[in-house]
Amino acid sequence: QVQLVESGGGLVQAGGSLRLSCAASRSMFTINAMGWYRQAPGKQRELVATVNDGDTANYKESVKDRFTISRDNDKNTVYLQMNSLKPEDTAVYYCYADRLAALPPRSWGQGTQVTVSS
Repeated sequence: QVQLVESGGGLVQAGGSLRLSCAASRSMFTINAMGWYRQAPGKQRELVATVNDGDTANYKESVKDRFTISRDNDKNTVYLQMNSLKPEDTAVYYCYADRLAALPPRSWGQGTQVTVSS
């Protein structure tokens, strides 16, 4: 498994911004894809954004124009820049990494809390 350390969560007012970071314990060259899920209280987890080793990004439709996922291969880190935050973005955000050569292939971060106040 890949060790993933998340940071950057916090409390922000509606319309504000946060940048989440997810640092991986091994080279991005050995990781096929990384991304972010989120889970709000009483709700199922949902996929927010993904980026693969070809730098192709995909987003949940409701965040597509507000969030940006990016990779820094030198730092083994994936970021989620979140702008124009809304109260409905409030959730615990979990980073994941897919390493298809590993068993199990998916690793998870510990989660970081994002709270958006109205």
